[in-house]
Amino acid sequence: MVEYNTKRNKLIIREYGRNIQKMVEHCATIEDRKKRTETAHAIVRVMGDVINSKEPSESRNRNNEDFWHKLWDHLFIMSDYKLDIDSPFPKPDEEFTQHSKEKPSYNTKNKIKFRTYGVNMQHLIEKVASYPEEVRKAYAPILANHLKMMYLTYNRNSVNDILIRHQISELSNNLIELPEDFDFTTTKELLTTASQNVPSQNSAPAKKKKKKKKKKTSNV
Repeated sequence: MVEYNTKRNKLIIREYGRNIQKMVEHCATIEDRKKRTETAHAIVRVMGDVINSKEPSESRNRNNEDFWHKLWDHLFIMSDYKLDIDSPFPKPDEEFTQHSKEKPSYNTKNKIKFRTYGVNMQHLIEKVASYPEEVRKAYAPILANHLKMMYLTYNRNSVNDILIRHQISELSNNLIELPEDFDFTTTKELLTTASQNVPSQNSAPAKKKKKKKKKKTSNV
């Protein structure tokens, strides 16, 4: 039977999706307190995975107490404050600031246009795009070849130079443009360079062998 949106409960925090809200609603109906608490812990872990899937850069915050505190607050809010469980954090007050029901912070910062390159590379290109034209032209070939090398870490079988051209232009808001006659470094050369920069397991300096001292023989 098809379940229509008009017959569903209203999503309280949309960014977690309806499936998680259903899990929270089901958790509130579990009679055994211990099992209800265990289920709540499992749901919070899934909520953390949702955040990381939407914004991988947030994964570094998983060991941060504030990160988990916010998730538990959101869990109680989605249960309409009805969950009675043993939580590692106190249940937020029902008059908890209204913005708690708004989009989680991971949805509003560090938006990545191309996950292949990551947020740091995006910020670097945006920074270079703010420089004078002469500087942008000087950096353009370096950035383009670096993007190509990063692309190859995801797909070593093929890389489209035309695609890289469009992406560097988009990341810089059309402020960094490559000359029409620009030739990218070949895939073979980039992979060779990359392999040369990886330290070999056998590159550790060899330990000097200690010379054995000869025992003095006493003349009898």
